[in-house]
Amino acid sequence: MGADSYTTVLVGTDGSESSFRAVDRAARVARDAGATLLLLTAYRPMSPRELQDARDALGGEAYKVSGSAPAEDVLRDACDRAKGLGVASVETLAVEGDPVDALVATVDERGVDLLVVGNRGLNSLAGRLLGSVPANISHKAGCDVLIVHTTGKGTKKQ
Repeated sequence: MGADSYTTVLVGTDGSESSFRAVDRAARVARDAGATLLLLTAYRPMSPRELQDARDALGGEAYKVSGSAPAEDVLRDACDRAKGLGVASVETLAVEGDPVDALVATVDERGVDLLVVGNRGLNSLAGRLLGSVPANISHKAGCDVLIVHTTGKGTKKQ
């Protein structure tokens, strides 16, 4: 399947710079293929204390992805990047739960033909022993998977 035959491209992001490199690559592929780009972030609900602190500070409901970035902020930033790279059709999804499970389920639910993930974790000891997000996805996803070099050697600006 060539890039011109992709109609729906999915990429996960957690708001990290390395995940935004994967977003950029997915955006270029979607743009060149005339495909819809789905941006997904998996989150966990805040603890009651975190939620109260967020309400006190921001005055509303809040969720966060692993780390500290609120899911909606992550998706907004990723969407701005994708549109800045010329993607015509961008959709965002915030999904509660594990990133691998959320991405694989979305592949099935939305008929995704290409899933783009970063290589972060592939070369770490924990990644080799426990399995990394990209490795787990490549075994579970029912579509093409593009693993983008987002860390270390092989990263470059395009």
